[in-house]
Amino acid sequence: MLRKIIIFTLLSIAGVYTATAQPQHRLDYIETYKSIAIQEMNMYGIPASIKLAQGILESGDGQSRLAAKANNHFGIKCHTGWNGKKIYHDDDEKGECFRVYKNPEESYRDHSLFLVERPRYKDLFKLDRTDYKGWAKGLKAAGYATNPSYANLLIKLIEDYQLYIYDSYGSDQDIIFIHPNRVRYTVVRKGESLEEVSDRSRVSVKRIIKYNEFTWETQVEEGDVVFLQRKRNKGKGKSHVVRAGETMHDVAQEHAIRLDKLYSRNRMEVGQQPNAGTTLKLRGRKKK
Repeated sequence: MLRKIIIFTLLSIAGVYTATAQPQHRLDYIETYKSIAIQEMNMYGIPASIKLAQGILESGDGQSRLAAKANNHFGIKCHTGWNGKKIYHDDDEKGECFRVYKNPEESYRDHSLFLVERPRYKDLFKLDRTDYKGWAKGLKAAGYATNPSYANLLIKLIEDYQLYIYDSYGSDQDIIFIHPNRVRYTVVRKGESLEEVSDRSRVSVKRIIKYNEFTWETQVEEGDVVFLQRKRNKGKGKSHVVRAGETMHDVAQEHAIRLDKLYSRNRMEVGQQPNAGTTLKLRGRKKK
């Protein structure tokens, strides 16, 4: 399974907003986080419009106490199993426990995992990613928020700020992107072959196969990431917790790290696959 991931580049669309009609801090929030929302959409299938609208609403345009002091943009509470830092804040009840993140990007990723890993949200992922209304209503129905107007608030934000535009990025845009680990890549279009990716990116098929640890028999699919230069020897983050069904190649693609280096850092034999829940090192080397 090739990891279907990531669009991490600053994108701008002229004329989408009228500055005099919209609060500047909200426009700044959208401009700052839209590329991260698109990245998460192409990795996990959550519409960028929904993620941005939730971020705007839950963080008060990034101005809330939780966003400012805890980098928590989605109001995610500690819940059972959270081992990270905590902050206490009055919400539905007084002094509730909320998660603290190192940076907003970590908050956006945890929000994706929060939805992906909980069965109550599974039906949302059967929806088309352009169906922002279905997603908004589904989030409310699944109990994401207690506000009875939550779905309508999300839909209004998406339509007022035309956030639905970002839901189209990643499948048919001829754009070269930059991974957070500083590696250039593109995303496979619908029906596109590796040869066609090579033609439009002007990188030979031979090099693409080498950079991505593909074989000549590899068949790419819509949404697959294709790196256009050699991946890094180490990841941007320190570690990765393996999700069900993930292979070492999936992890290497997600973090733009060379597959042989990933095996070496974790003292694993080439071809060996990790179990779900295993923590893989992306930097340093696992102790014997």
